[in-house]
Amino acid sequence: LIAPHAARLLVGNDHRYALPLSALLGAVLLILSDTLARTLFSPVELSVGIITSLLGAPFFLFLLFRKRRTPVL
Repeated sequence: LIAPHAARLLVGNDHRYALPLSALLGAVLLILSDTLARTLFSPVELSVGIITSLLGAPFFLFLLFRKRRTPVL
């Protein structure tokens, strides 16, 4: 869920650019998370979900608490 939001922050709402960038960012995020999960504690492998949640939670909080330009209702 990080990749589409990050792609939209980078290129805006134009789906011609946001969709391919979202796929690319998602793939890079999973490869990075898998690499970190395998190498952080070398004899023991962590779950990829743990790493993605550690990366995703601060990003989610950033999206949640950033200043809105338009009101919700």
